[in-house]
Amino acid sequence: MQRFQSYIDGEFVDGEARFASVDPATGKVWAEMPEARERDVDRAVEAAERALYDGPWAKLTATQRGKLLYRLADLVAANAQKLAELETRDTGKIIRETSAQIAYVADYYRYYAGLADKIEGAYLPIDKPDMDVWLRREPIGVVAMVVPWNSQLFLSAVKIGPALAAGCTMVVKASEDGPAPLLEFARLVHEAGFPAGVVNIITGFGPACGSALSRHPKVAHIAFTGGPETARHVVRNSAENLASTSLELGGKSPFIVFADADLDSAANAQVAGIFAATGQSCVAGSRLIVERSVKDKFLALLKTKAEAIRIGSPLDMATEVGPLATKRQQDHVAALVERSVQSGARLVTGGSRPDGEGYYFLPTILDCDDAASPSLAEEFFGPVLSVVSFETEAEALALANDTRYGLASGVFTQNLTRAHRLMKGIRAGIVWVNTYRAVSPIAPFGGFGLSGHGREGGLAAALDYTRTKTIWLRTSDDPIPDPFVMR
Repeated sequence: MQRFQSYIDGEFVDGEARFASVDPATGKVWAEMPEARERDVDRAVEAAERALYDGPWAKLTATQRGKLLYRLADLVAANAQKLAELETRDTGKIIRETSAQIAYVADYYRYYAGLADKIEGAYLPIDKPDMDVWLRREPIGVVAMVVPWNSQLFLSAVKIGPALAAGCTMVVKASEDGPAPLLEFARLVHEAGFPAGVVNIITGFGPACGSALSRHPKVAHIAFTGGPETARHVVRNSAENLASTSLELGGKSPFIVFADADLDSAANAQVAGIFAATGQSCVAGSRLIVERSVKDKFLALLKTKAEAIRIGSPLDMATEVGPLATKRQQDHVAALVERSVQSGARLVTGGSRPDGEGYYFLPTILDCDDAASPSLAEEFFGPVLSVVSFETEAEALALANDTRYGLASGVFTQNLTRAHRLMKGIRAGIVWVNTYRAVSPIAPFGGFGLSGHGREGGLAAALDYTRTKTIWLRTSDDPIPDPFVMR
């Protein structure tokens, strides 16, 4: 039984209580986690505020902050395998994915390390001859970061990296479902030499931890990744402290395939887009919108590929699909598949839990003749693909935009002018053309509608963690005239 601790004010501490963490591959408890409650949250936020204004962090230059980030990036790279194994053990995400992703996470920290001393202010050509005016970019303040269990080291890096580059301090709440890798990551923060209180990492449950953090009066900004319903609570809580928010809330992303596409290439991208991470990805290409003339051919290709997927232990490098992260998630996926079939969707393959222990669900494809099928509207967050067909480009675009979400999208066609029309017409924060799930620290991502607002990645993310201060300097030596003497 492994035992983890919170990281508050530069120290590893126990929470007010402890809770068990379950291995999704076996359904058995494997570790104990610290349960932070309101007192722990308050201690962490107070530490972050002291570090922001009074500690050595406040006196560092931007270049010095960048050097600390470079050191953290090197430590992440050196410890990637250990972090990957912890994430796999605690969340069920397969080791071949966690290993590759965490190795790349180091590049995000390197990117923001290099960006730290390139966040510039401005000199304004003001309309008053005896004034000089500058804009300074300063850290926005103490940031509350709420990170989900899926891809948590990546989804924390796109928050922690730009916030540190901007000079902020933070309290990071790891999900109570699978917090082990983020709690272990705290050791790397400590080893890198960040001053006490700059980065605090805790975990815990809803009102006692998450709500206490998001409504804390000393929190200036909340960076949240999760579902829309929880996000609504976060936004309501932010009314207490008037904190700004950035929200990344998942999606129901369209994956459009035209008849002229390279179907085998598109099929490989579709399999990766929906079955990678067992479908537990915010950008999962969960709605296949395929041209009717090639629908049967494309579905047959997908069925063959889906049924060949190797399901097994997430710690085995040969495994291609692992378990869902929780029993709750497994039950949700199973219930939504059943409801969709009852509503008229045709089960092409999968649709059930395999025999054996753990929270597994077979890769599933649902053919939906009715565009109103619940499987086309609701986010499964599991290995389930919903399929609908179209005749015309206009119909494809209408189907793509027939959703309350708007995070990601994919377009597969050899027609360049058509691709450009769809790039403009799709209402989503990301449009991938003849590829899918490509990411880079240089490129921002984020959504429209129920997929949230704000951007993570790129320069835009770092600027979101700053606020501007306007500085006026009067350059005239003449005395300011008495305002109450008429001239």
